[in-house]
Amino acid sequence: MRILLTGATGLLGNNVLEQLLLDGYEVTALVRDPSRVVADVGRFAGRYGLVTGDLTNLDDLRTAAKGCEGMINCAGVTDMTLRRLEDYYPINRDLCGLLLQVAQEENMGTIVHVSTADTIGYGSEDHDGGEEMEMCAPFTQSYYALSKREGEDILLHAAKEYPQKVVIINPGYIIGRYDVRPSSGRLLLTGWRRRLMAAPPGGKSFVGARTVAQAAAAALSRGRSGERYLVTAENLTFKQLYELQAHIGGYRQRVLTLPRWLCKVVGAIGDALATLGMRVEFTSRNVNQLLIKEYYSSQKAVVELGIKPQPIEEAVREFLHDRGIS
Repeated sequence: MRILLTGATGLLGNNVLEQLLLDGYEVTALVRDPSRVVADVGRFAGRYGLVTGDLTNLDDLRTAAKGCEGMINCAGVTDMTLRRLEDYYPINRDLCGLLLQVAQEENMGTIVHVSTADTIGYGSEDHDGGEEMEMCAPFTQSYYALSKREGEDILLHAAKEYPQKVVIINPGYIIGRYDVRPSSGRLLLTGWRRRLMAAPPGGKSFVGARTVAQAAAAALSRGRSGERYLVTAENLTFKQLYELQAHIGGYRQRVLTLPRWLCKVVGAIGDALATLGMRVEFTSRNVNQLLIKEYYSSQKAVVELGIKPQPIEEAVREFLHDRGIS
């Protein structure tokens, strides 16, 4: 069975490419820059192909989709410096419609779309969030999360009208190998070997890239159409994450938790700079996401997709090993 893979050059996409090949699938990946495919796939020569093209170009998508019986979409724009919701639409929303069209033309059986846990209401230290919870603030002000939710809606609506099986994967904060830019790994690098580290007061549901890749691959055969699956591993505060990294790295570090009021001041400064036309990450829209404990449960994915979440310590070790710093 051949699978069309989009977003194969990113942290998650590289892991999904390798996982699909390990699971016995053949893969066609549509990429802009083949050199950014860094997964360990050399031993699978002949079972995968790279097609160079533009994700937003329907003809390129059609070329890549020839002969494919299913697809996994890992593409996404996560740049938090973009200043308009519309800047996220071409990949996070509109691509979903193009992929749906291609899937129908090729009579594919399954579409697996990787979104984000941000589109689902988060829980707390006492009660983890689940798929039934509605998206809530501060993510209802996040252009990234809003655009990803609109992409989900396109596909979930199609699942009610078309024969294709549509499955949504909603991962937490992904950490792991093949993060070559890096992307999410920047959070770890910020605190690497600092004697004193200041962390925001919130936390995330962290998950290893290999776990998300396993879930996406499993969803092709085991996922139920029209369903969303949270894929997470461990709920940690940012302070706990940096303490874990210091333990792994074998260095001493004092981690201070920043007061909420100071974080909000930083966000206000970022807002002011953004109004001057500067591209900054630390706007209130983004800073507010670091003030809450965004905790989730992946029980549904464990039961239905059969995943076994990788320990976050292992995922951190893999990231650091890839960077050559552990």
